[in-house]
Amino acid sequence: MAGPSKKQRFTYIESGSQTSCRMFVPSQRDGAGEEGRFVEGSIVRITMRNFLTYDYSVVYPGPNLNMIVGANGTGKSSIVCAICLGLAGKTAVLSRGDKVGLYVKRGCNKGSIEIELYKNGGNVVINREIHVENNQSLWMLNGRHCNQKTVEEEVKALHIQVSNLCQFLPQEKVGEFAKMSKIELLEATEKSVGPPEMYEYHCELKNFRNKERELENVVKEKASFLEKAKQRNERNKHDVTRYYEKKRHLDVIELLEKKKPWVEYETIRKEMEGVKKEREETKRHLATLKLAQEPMKIKIHDIDKKLKPMEEQIKGKTAAIKEASLKCKQKQDQLDRKNKEIEDIKQKLRLKQTEEEDHQKRISNTKRAIEDLKAELAKVGDKPDVTPQINEVHVTLRHIQEDKAKIEGEKADLRREKDNLFAESRTLERKLNDMNNMMNAKEEKLRGRHRDTHGAIQWLRQNRHQFTGNVHEPMMLVINVKDHHFAKYVETHIPFHDLRAFVFQRKDDMEKFMTEVRDKMNLRVNSICAPEESCSRRSPSRNIESLRRFGFFSYLREMFDAPEEVMSYLCHQYRVHDVPVGNDQTRAMIKTVIEEPYLKVLYTTEERYTVKRSFYSNKISTSNSAVHPSQYLTITVDAEEKRQLEQQIKACQSRLRDIDERLKVLQKEAASLDRRENELLTEKKRLFELKGKKRQLEQKISTKQDSLRQMEQNPIDLKAIEEDTKQKIAAVNHQKVSVVTAFMTQMKLRAKLTMDKVYLALEMAGLIAEKTKLDHDCREGVSELRTAEEKVNKLEQKKKQLFDRCRGLLKRAKSICGMPDESLSEDLRNAFSKLPDTLDEIDAMLNEERSRADCFTGLNESVVEEYNRREQEIKHLEKELEDKSNALNVYRQNISEAKERWLNPLKQLVEQINAKFSDFFRSMQCAGEVDLYSENEEEYDKYGIRIRVKFNNNTQLHELTPYHQSGGERSVTTMLYLMALQDLNRCPFRVVDEINQGMDPVNERRVFDIVVRTACKETTSQYFFITPKLLQNLNYAEEMTILCVHNGPYMLPPNQWNEKAFIKHCLQRKARA
Repeated sequence: MAGPSKKQRFTYIESGSQTSCRMFVPSQRDGAGEEGRFVEGSIVRITMRNFLTYDYSVVYPGPNLNMIVGANGTGKSSIVCAICLGLAGKTAVLSRGDKVGLYVKRGCNKGSIEIELYKNGGNVVINREIHVENNQSLWMLNGRHCNQKTVEEEVKALHIQVSNLCQFLPQEKVGEFAKMSKIELLEATEKSVGPPEMYEYHCELKNFRNKERELENVVKEKASFLEKAKQRNERNKHDVTRYYEKKRHLDVIELLEKKKPWVEYETIRKEMEGVKKEREETKRHLATLKLAQEPMKIKIHDIDKKLKPMEEQIKGKTAAIKEASLKCKQKQDQLDRKNKEIEDIKQKLRLKQTEEEDHQKRISNTKRAIEDLKAELAKVGDKPDVTPQINEVHVTLRHIQEDKAKIEGEKADLRREKDNLFAESRTLERKLNDMNNMMNAKEEKLRGRHRDTHGAIQWLRQNRHQFTGNVHEPMMLVINVKDHHFAKYVETHIPFHDLRAFVFQRKDDMEKFMTEVRDKMNLRVNSICAPEESCSRRSPSRNIESLRRFGFFSYLREMFDAPEEVMSYLCHQYRVHDVPVGNDQTRAMIKTVIEEPYLKVLYTTEERYTVKRSFYSNKISTSNSAVHPSQYLTITVDAEEKRQLEQQIKACQSRLRDIDERLKVLQKEAASLDRRENELLTEKKRLFELKGKKRQLEQKISTKQDSLRQMEQNPIDLKAIEEDTKQKIAAVNHQKVSVVTAFMTQMKLRAKLTMDKVYLALEMAGLIAEKTKLDHDCREGVSELRTAEEKVNKLEQKKKQLFDRCRGLLKRAKSICGMPDESLSEDLRNAFSKLPDTLDEIDAMLNEERSRADCFTGLNESVVEEYNRREQEIKHLEKELEDKSNALNVYRQNISEAKERWLNPLKQLVEQINAKFSDFFRSMQCAGEVDLYSENEEEYDKYGIRIRVKFNNNTQLHELTPYHQSGGERSVTTMLYLMALQDLNRCPFRVVDEINQGMDPVNERRVFDIVVRTACKETTSQYFFITPKLLQNLNYAEEMTILCVHNGPYMLPPNQWNEKAFIKHCLQRKARA
């Protein structure tokens, strides 16, 4: 404590609620001395009305280190929120609520923040009044109304940056410091501790570099375009020469094209005169041919008159011949039928003869068979009786059949059992496959969300033998929810970083795993170690039966299965054994439920509630959030059921093997009985044959004798049959004679008619031959006549066509030459005289000249114009290129100057930070360094600050990342970096909220000593350090200001507070102790 000569500093509080808040400062300061030590922009006073937990409170911070201490929920972070929002900061910086109206105390319509900032020549007072209804703010600067932009400009002028994590680090943003990239960290450091112009120089450099790249691209494009333009114009120079040469060829072509129609006209005119002469000669030949045709036409007409009656006679003869031929065919058919009838009579006789021969053979064979049977019967008569042997065989066969029936019955039972077991095994295997597929689906989901974790799983499965204790794959794969409706509660309660974490029984196994997977394979994975003492069987605070009246039906632990180590960790870390789950009834009774003791976290059907009780006032505060649908744990597999399925499958397979062995034994026994049965049946058949042979022989002899008597009683009379056959054949032959006579008569008639037809045909053929000769001669004359007529017509048409062509060619020739009359000009005659006189020669010369002109492709009158125009463009481009190159050189000079202005001070600044940072780490027996990092010196937007640390001697320096270091290590690094900035800081104050929460006691004590030493120097700026607790026996400095935040229903009102009495009471208690 400071001496009594110094002025005491304290905070005035006024509250209208049951819960009051008070802050007091046990240290005492000299007011005049403190005022002189404030840095411009430091906070002198903070006044809050109806803001978060405060009704009314005034805070007077000190100029150096301000320790704000108080239990959780008392309102420490509310002061941080007031600083941020009172200095025109965004709500996103705090990550608590997106609307400013949410920061007004519950039940109030408006709240206000007033911050007084130290400034030479007069302090700056900023007042912000927040209205809940429209979520708007009213601003006042030094008692005058203004807008937010004016406040922002005033704050910026005092170098206050509440959005810079190097200056203002609220509780919710502590973890984000380690996530800042090297580039972001450099910019934040420049803004925080660099000279005001350093960040401006950096931005100016980046803009210069972007413009330099643009100018470089423009210069390259201009130079390339200029070079191409020069090359094109060099080519065009040659094209101009070729253009004039082409023009000479085109002039010759023009003259040839003018002469060609005159030559064509003269050629066609001569051709037309020749056609006229040929037409007159053809007309004379046509008249001669017409006179020679008349006598032949008269003879052809006379022959046609003779041919018509002959054709009618031939038709009559043909019809008579056809009728006679039909009658001959009918008689021939009658003869064929009579011959067939005779053949049928003879066939019947042959059949009777064959039948008699067969009858005699059967009688002879039957007699021989009777003699043979009588001889065999004589041999069988003396043998003994075999009936006893047959009876004995019957008994043995009956026993064998009974044994076989028993075996078949047993085999049938075994087959039925085998079929049932096989079907059961298939069913069990399908169920097991379904469970495995569900596990694979969970694994595929994990692979899609976090590929590194999936890769670590594959490595673990191949190297599980390297570990001593139990190692479990990520929780989301080994947790099995008993009902998929419960999955959303479990997944909401356990964060995803733990769901994808590997669980180890032993800590050395975890370290070995992380070394292999994280350090060597560079995979980002999480791992946890289960508690040494198992917590999986912990009892809940209250029996679930006592909570059923509120709608609770189960604790979270009872909703899923997990391995022992996983369940132990979840009970220890997330108290799943003490988190009840309720239904809609719970939601309806929530106000009553949260009053129940021991309930800290609970679930209703769709919501999660977190209940907090104030340590001082016992007042309850709650927060709730929606329970989101499950993404990973809805796929449920009952582990016990899976184990039972595997055991049942093994039992089925074992029983199937036993059945197969038994069936093989029974099959062998059945085969043995079959062989014995076949032997006995063979013996039985032999005995029966021996016993019944005599009786069979007697029956056969009797049957044969009866058959012989019947055959002898029915003989066939062949002589009578042969006589009858001869008579029938004679009658048929008599009928054939009359038919043959009629057939011969018709044949003679047909022959006579045929001869008459032949004579007529010969006569007619002579006339037709004569007519054919006349027709041929006449057709030749007609063809020649027709040819002559066609030739005359063609010549007439050709003459007209040639005349029209001559007229058109003459007109075209005059038009091409531009002649108003028929005479050619003297110049044209002279020019035409030097050119060929025939069309072929003209065409050949034209083709030659056109080919030569075509060789000059792509040339026209614009070639020369294009050449001249491009010459002007080249001159203009050269001027532009020179201007751009000069501008580029100027930019490079500016970049060089700006780089010197920016980079040298920056390197010195980073070296100073590194020196402080390294000293701090060395004082903690650790190592750390800060350096300026860049991949390319010319890429100014890629510069960054790299922080590398190590916390034990057997490791290398590692870059600070969100994944490599632990939470406590990241907090220590963040704090020491901010301390390294403290001496260099040009910002008026710095705020750090609860950064020591993740540190172990040793590191926390070391960091606290560094903070006190650094922040309590006279040259440093103001520093706010917020913490809910402090270690005992820490080192304090006189320059510190400790603000203790209290909260409770028994706090004294501000008008009853007596600071002197309180201090006197404390000193008395200390003396008595």
